[in-house]
Amino acid sequence: MSGPDFSKAELIPVIAQDIATGDVLMLAYMNQAAYQETLQTGRVCYWSRSRQKLWRKGEESGNVQELKEIYYDCDADTLLVKVNQIGGAACHEGYKSCFFRRIDPATGNVLVVGDRVFDPKAVYKK
Repeated sequence: MSGPDFSKAELIPVIAQDIATGDVLMLAYMNQAAYQETLQTGRVCYWSRSRQKLWRKGEESGNVQELKEIYYDCDADTLLVKVNQIGGAACHEGYKSCFFRRIDPATGNVLVVGDRVFDPKAVYKK
């Protein structure tokens, strides 16, 4: 085996982690084409399930992910990409990480645990 096994599933989950801080930035999916483009360009490309097309991270926001390291798990069906997050935010809601809401296990209350890096309304003028 020399990488992820796309014969098991057309899309495989990808965890993006900030190489400098270790922060988990996001979870997305890649198909074979996104994986190949990521390796060829050094910029992370995903498959957008909602838009049904390749999603070159940062193509609208400018918050691109520069690939530094890539790993696959023991079942060859999940990837971990360690990235340099250019622009400061991985989340389309303007936060550094998509995991900016913490649930208190004791109460079930939700706490926002990050600061917005950018205003999504200003960046995604749709």
